[in-house]
Amino acid sequence: MDKILIRDLAVDCIIGTNPEERTQKQGVLLNIELDCDLGPAGASDSLADTVNYSDLCRDLVTMTEASNFMLIERLADAAARMCLDADGVAAVRVTVDKPGALDAARSVAVSIVRPSR
Repeated sequence: MDKILIRDLAVDCIIGTNPEERTQKQGVLLNIELDCDLGPAGASDSLADTVNYSDLCRDLVTMTEASNFMLIERLADAAARMCLDADGVAAVRVTVDKPGALDAARSVAVSIVRPSR
């Protein structure tokens, strides 16, 4: 299966369970891997034959900035559902990194895989 990769989409949002995390936005990184057939777009050179990743990124940023999830697992699931709503996406892997979540680690991340519905 072909893939479209969206790497390190930086978004600020309310995320976390600690009281201080519920009042101030913090940065997360979204990494998205879309399974799709890129053959038609490769042959036609037409945006109509592929996933419009520009529109998808815009929608992911809007959703994430407006969210106030407690867990990065929930954010990953919401992002995956949004990706699967895009025409032509057969499956998606979403990784959400939360930099600074632990003092001794660069980040904590979750990665989920969801097939099309």
